[in-house]
Amino acid sequence: MLSILGISAFYHDSAACILKDGEIIAAAQEERFTRKKHDASYPHNAIKFVLDYANLKLNEVDKIVFFEKPFLKFERLLETYVAFAPKGFVSFSKAMPLWIKEKLFQKNYLFNKLKEHDKNYKSDENIFFSDHHLSHAASAFYPSPFEEAVVLTADGVGEWATTTVAVGKGNKLDIKKEIHFPHSLGLLFSSFTYFTGFKVNSGEYKLMGLAPYGNPIYVDKIMKLVDIKNDGTFRLDQNYFNYATGLTMTNDKFHHLFGQKPRDPMREKLTQFHMDIAASIQKVTEDIMIKLSRSIRNEYNIKNLCLAGGVALNCVANGKILQEKIFDNIWIQPAAGDAGGSLGAALALWHIDQDNVRKINSNDSMKGSYLGSEFSQDQIEKELNSIGAHFETVDYDSLIDQTSDYLSKEKAVGWFQGRMEFGPRALGGRSILGDPRSDKMQKNLNLKVKYRESFRPFAPSVLREDLSNWFKINVDSPYMLLVSNISDQKKIEMTDEEKKLFGIDKLNIKRSDIPAVTHVDYSARIQTVTKTNNKKYYDLISKFKEKTGCPVIVNTSFNVRGEPIVNTPTDAFNCFMGTELDYLIIGNCILDKTKQNPNLKKDYKKEFELD
Repeated sequence: MLSILGISAFYHDSAACILKDGEIIAAAQEERFTRKKHDASYPHNAIKFVLDYANLKLNEVDKIVFFEKPFLKFERLLETYVAFAPKGFVSFSKAMPLWIKEKLFQKNYLFNKLKEHDKNYKSDENIFFSDHHLSHAASAFYPSPFEEAVVLTADGVGEWATTTVAVGKGNKLDIKKEIHFPHSLGLLFSSFTYFTGFKVNSGEYKLMGLAPYGNPIYVDKIMKLVDIKNDGTFRLDQNYFNYATGLTMTNDKFHHLFGQKPRDPMREKLTQFHMDIAASIQKVTEDIMIKLSRSIRNEYNIKNLCLAGGVALNCVANGKILQEKIFDNIWIQPAAGDAGGSLGAALALWHIDQDNVRKINSNDSMKGSYLGSEFSQDQIEKELNSIGAHFETVDYDSLIDQTSDYLSKEKAVGWFQGRMEFGPRALGGRSILGDPRSDKMQKNLNLKVKYRESFRPFAPSVLREDLSNWFKINVDSPYMLLVSNISDQKKIEMTDEEKKLFGIDKLNIKRSDIPAVTHVDYSARIQTVTKTNNKKYYDLISKFKEKTGCPVIVNTSFNVRGEPIVNTPTDAFNCFMGTELDYLIIGNCILDKTKQNPNLKKDYKKEFELD
C-alpha cells in the first residue's frame, strides 16, 4: 500500500492530508489546532493528526509532496520587483529576509521540520513539489464524479498563474491555458475587499454577502481597471493597484476614481457606497466567470465543469454559472482555497506521476468532506468531565428528539458530531443550528452568538428530497457552494414602500417562510443533506420536519468572528460558554446553558482577533 502525505503552507490556510493507495484518508487545516485563523505556518499539528489517523509514522510514508514550487514563486517575485523598480523596494526589502532564510531552500527547511515528527525520518529523497495551479486543478478533478471534465481554477496567484484551464480525462490532467500575474481575478476581488475595510484573504466572503444590499452602479468605473475580452480573459491596469510592489492592495489613483479612501473598519461604518461597491465587483466577477465558462465549454465541448481556487468559494458566481446552464454538471472542491492544495498535490502525484488508475465514485470521493478529527463517546465524556461541564448522556433517539425540540422552540444549538469538516464550511459536523422560520434568528445569531456584522447571511441545510419545493434549484449541493433563490411559493413579496428602503434597512423585513436563511435578494447558500453523506444530521432535520413541517434548518459554522471552527470538545465548550448559545450537543451528551457553573463563563468577544 502506497501512502502520500500532502502539505500546503506558508501563504495562508496551511493544511495536510494523507492518501493510501489514492484513497483520501484524512485532511485538516492547521488553524483548527492552533486556534489562529488562516494559520499559514508549517502545519505541524495537521500533519501529526493525519499521520495518527492513518496509523503511520512519518518514516513509513512513501512520498511527501508540497503544493507549489518555491523557486518559480521566487522568480516571479524577483521579476516583478525588477519590472516595477524602484517602486517595490520597501515590499522587496521586507520579503527577502524570509525568502532567503526559509522559503527559497524549502526542501531543506521542510526536511528539518519533518524530522521533528519522527527521528527515524532520515532522507529527503521522497519530498516532491507540485505546481500551485496543478494542485488546485487536481483537487477539483480527481475527487469529482466525472470521467472527463474541464477544470477552471481562479485565485490570487500561485507561482505565475492566476487563472488556469485544465482538461481531465481518466487519470490524466493537463493544464491548457493560463493567465499570469499581475492579472488576477482573485487579487481584483481582494482589492475591493481591502477598499471596503475588510481583511484580505479572509473578508472576501463578507464582500460577497454585502453585495445584495447594494446596486451595481460602479461597474463602468471598475471597467476602467479591467479589460475583459469576450472569452472572459482579462488584463488589469496596474496604474490603479499597489499589490505587485507595495504593502497595500490599492493606490491613490484607485481611491480618486471611486472618490473615497479605503474604509477604516475601526472608525467608519459601512455605508450605501460600500454596499454598491460590493454589488459592482460581485457583478464583474460573475461576468468574468460566466464568460470564461462559456468560452471553455465552446472550445473543449466537454459537458462537465470542475472549479477550484479561492474564487470558487464565491458561491453566488457558482450559482450564476449553474443558472446559465453552460455545463450539464458542475462539481466544486469544498476546500477550494490553498488548504485544498495539499490534497490536490497528493492526488496529482498519485495519478499523474505514479500513473495509477482512477476510481470514480458516483457522488464524489471526498467522503462529504468529513475528513478531520473525531472523538469517541468515552473521549467526549472524559474531556467534558475534566473541564467541569455539566451534561446529560442520552440514547440516539432521545438526542435527535430533544435537539429538534430545542430548535423548534427557537433555541440556538451548538452541534458537534462525527468528523470535522475539511474546508471553510461547516456541514453539520461542527455547526451552530437554529430555526429558519424565526424572523429574529439571523440577527440574534449574528450579534449574540457569532459576534459579527448583522448583515451576514446564514445558510440553510435542507433535506435533498425537499430541495426543489423550497428553492429554485434541483441539483446536489452538499458543500454549500451554490446559491439559489427561494421558491416563489415560499416568498413573501416586499411592499412598494419596503422596496424603496436602502441597504441594511431591508434586513428586518420578513421575505419568506424561512426568513433566517433568506438573503435580502431572496437568495440562499444551500447545503443539501442526504442519509448517505451524514445520517445523524439527516435524522435531525427529518425530525425537525416531522414536528414543524419544515425540512430546513439554519446552519452556520461553530465559532465566533475571528475564531477558527471548533476542533475539540473543549473548543466547543469554550465557545458555548462565551456566547449566548442555549444548548450544546456533543456526541450523545446534552449540555444546558442554565445548568453550567457560571464561573466557567468566558469573555469571548475579546478572545480572538477580528477577521
